[in-house]
Amino acid sequence: MKIIDKKTIAEILVEKIKGLKVEEIETLLERPPSEINFTYAFPCFRLAKLEKKSPDLIAIDLENEIKKAEVLDDIKAIGPYLNLKVKSRYILESIFELNGDYGRIRDIINKGEKEKKRIVIEYPAPNTNKPLHFGHIRNILLGKSLSNLLEYRGHDVFQVNLYNNRGIHICKSMLAYKKWGNNKEPDKKSDHYVGDFYVKFSEIVEKNINLEQEAYNLLRLWEMGDEETLKLWKKMNNWVLEGFKVTFEKLGISFDKEYFESDLYLKGKEIILDGLRKGIFKKTEDGAIFAKFEEKYNLPDKFLIRSDGTTIYITQDIYLAYKKKEDFNYDRSIYVVGDPQNQHFKWLFAILDMLGFKEDNYHLSYGMISLPSGKMKSREGTVVDGDDVIEEVENLALVEVNKRYSDISESEKSRRAKIIGLAALKFFILKYSAVKGFVFKPDESISFEGETGPYIQYCYARIASIISKSEIEVSTNINWDLLIHKNELDLIKQMTYFPEIVDSAEETYNIHLITQYLLSLCQTFNSFYSSCQVISDNKKLENARLLIIKCVQIIIKIGLDILGIETLDKM
Repeated sequence: MKIIDKKTIAEILVEKIKGLKVEEIETLLERPPSEINFTYAFPCFRLAKLEKKSPDLIAIDLENEIKKAEVLDDIKAIGPYLNLKVKSRYILESIFELNGDYGRIRDIINKGEKEKKRIVIEYPAPNTNKPLHFGHIRNILLGKSLSNLLEYRGHDVFQVNLYNNRGIHICKSMLAYKKWGNNKEPDKKSDHYVGDFYVKFSEIVEKNINLEQEAYNLLRLWEMGDEETLKLWKKMNNWVLEGFKVTFEKLGISFDKEYFESDLYLKGKEIILDGLRKGIFKKTEDGAIFAKFEEKYNLPDKFLIRSDGTTIYITQDIYLAYKKKEDFNYDRSIYVVGDPQNQHFKWLFAILDMLGFKEDNYHLSYGMISLPSGKMKSREGTVVDGDDVIEEVENLALVEVNKRYSDISESEKSRRAKIIGLAALKFFILKYSAVKGFVFKPDESISFEGETGPYIQYCYARIASIISKSEIEVSTNINWDLLIHKNELDLIKQMTYFPEIVDSAEETYNIHLITQYLLSLCQTFNSFYSSCQVISDNKKLENARLLIIKCVQIIIKIGLDILGIETLDKM
């Protein structure tokens, strides 16, 4: 089955266009405005410079010279553009027959085997001194949806997590529990229980400055291997990890491997010391080790080991890069980390390069989430816990489900509310470009109308309902001449672009391209649905329109699967 896309069109045009390669033509092809009833438009301005001729005349010449290809319905020059319309048949047949593979590895279908890559994606890398907060939710959803996308495109993807389970922040929670926990077991979700002690430390340290020094003393005991300290550390770490596991399960997250800072930091130190011996790094008079970057890196110097011999965060990341390469032999390693750490990764990648570690590393940076009340601050206890947000959107969804379906069982209401609530949360976060920060509004996210996950789910369910009411089995055995209504053609045209949207998302890691496309598709579907009756006395027309909406449903399912959102046949 051959997918008709920009590359197909470029291969048709290249036979009559001199001076441009297929790849150049493909890049130049545009999607015409919605009022232009064509699938693609080729601008002739570039050719005008080459041929010293008006782009309008070149478009007319191309219209006359290009034979109507089998896959094209029409070719027409409009001003400086050559417009081309793909036959509806080729679009709908490819979607229906490929089903879940429509958009999957376009190059395999069109030109044979595509090179697979082994890709490691590291996220969310939390500290084990408090529960996952709302910022972690964005991290998790970006990491998981990117993993889904790259797996869908045929790559071997390995999802890994790093637990920052040692250091002064961990010791602050430990010290507070040691002083005021009375050796009690958790009386709430265990990671929240530990987080309460981190907040308590932050509150009391403002009145008792000696508490900070006590926390550092506890850290030194940990590094010395003090038995009592290690026992407390293991107990509280396990509490947090048990709590994390529950949250991960709610979000459908699992990892191929989990790393722990406590296992890494000493080996990272060994790499730095070896680099010092080889003259890669420098040493200050008081014994601190630092990286002095050459002019090509354009970076300020970076300390790697303190004068007292203790390591800093970047030391473990250096070893972890080697460890992930050893474990997965990756082609690319992606770090999903917020934009406050942009400088950290510039340093990390430069240091790895200095060490001769020439692997492909990439930092997927993202902006911060705010709430209507402002920015979140963990040490002040004003951070919104991820579990609380999940619970809130599920409760809001349950209210909506109760409004619409009071007659269904309580268990079914709960099931639907969980699916709809998570859809609301995931879609609201993923609809924004990763580089942008935004304000999260729970009430807005759960709406069944507007730019929301439930809106997309509702379109899917509406299509399922229509198909279930028809006595006709959906197939491609239809009368193609019946598909002439503008809203039918607009919807088919919109579906044409899905494979290239997935292409762009894969190339740029911009997951929001998928969400924005789904919104456009569903809006176009609703315009079609309001003007084109599907179930009708005209069974041939019903047959044709059933195929259209089934193809829309197929694409919605693929897109939502990439986003990690479940579909419902009934909303």
